[in-house]
Amino acid sequence: MKIMAINGSPRRAENTARLLHKALEGAASLGAETEYIDLYPLKYKGCLSCFYCKRKDKEHGVCIVKDDLAPVLERAKQADALLFGSPIYFMNLTSSMQTFLERFFFSQYIYSREIPSVLGKTLPSAFLYTMNATEEQATAFHIKENLAAYERAV
Repeated sequence: MKIMAINGSPRRAENTARLLHKALEGAASLGAETEYIDLYPLKYKGCLSCFYCKRKDKEHGVCIVKDDLAPVLERAKQADALLFGSPIYFMNLTSSMQTFLERFFFSQYIYSREIPSVLGKTLPSAFLYTMNATEEQATAFHIKENLAAYERAV
């Protein structure tokens, strides 16, 4: 089993990274092959809405943008499970994590209720969030609602 952890925090050795590393340690102790990715040092941009990934005369589900994120997206598709980690900034994921998810999710979706994804498999995943907020503050700022769309997309 291959498990990939993707860190969307600019603080590459702090709380979010620590949680992801601990999760991968647990998976490795059970025999999983693991990979850890820090998004912040990578040079990449968001979806261009070019719809190349939707073309039926090409390899459907492949993003045409060739940047530092391209090989990460391909390895994520090969994983058996994904862990997404992000601190919560301004009641949402970091921009680097949002951009990653935008490119990953959009390229895999098909506009079909019967077959919603070209991925061809169910990809178990988990989101690990870090934030300096109490449960009451998170509720007052609607953080759970802000993150729900990302969690439903996987």
